[in-house]
Amino acid sequence: MLQVYAKNQYPLSRGDKVNIKKEFGEKIKRMRKNRNLTQEQLAELIDISPRNLSGIEVGANFVKAETLEKILIALNITMEELFSNVEIKDNKELLADIIKDVKSAENDNSKLRRIYKMVKFLINE
Repeated sequence: MLQVYAKNQYPLSRGDKVNIKKEFGEKIKRMRKNRNLTQEQLAELIDISPRNLSGIEVGANFVKAETLEKILIALNITMEELFSNVEIKDNKELLADIIKDVKSAENDNSKLRRIYKMVKFLINE
C-alpha cells in the first residue's frame, strides 16, 4: 500500500489530504527564489512560458518528465533534494526559525552556551 508523507507528519491518516502539486510547486518556487531567479528567467532556462511556470508554482499544473529534468539542471539540484521531505526555506524564514529556537532556550544557560559555541564555530569556519 502506498503511503504519502508530508512535512514532518508520519504517517498521514486516511482523512488527511495532501496537495502534492501545490507542495511541489511551492518547493520549486522557494528553490528558484533562493537562487535569485525570476519566474521569467527560470521559464527561459527550462524552455516553458512564464505562465506555465506560474501554474506549476501555484499547484495548478504539474510538470512533464522532460520539464522536470530541465528544472533539476537549471536549479542545479538532484531528484533527492527536490523530493526530500526537508523543507527548503528562504533566508528570512530560516533566520526567523533560528531566532525562535534560540529564544526557546533563553532560560537554559547550558544550552545557550552550546548554541553560542556552535554559531561562532560556523561563522568563523
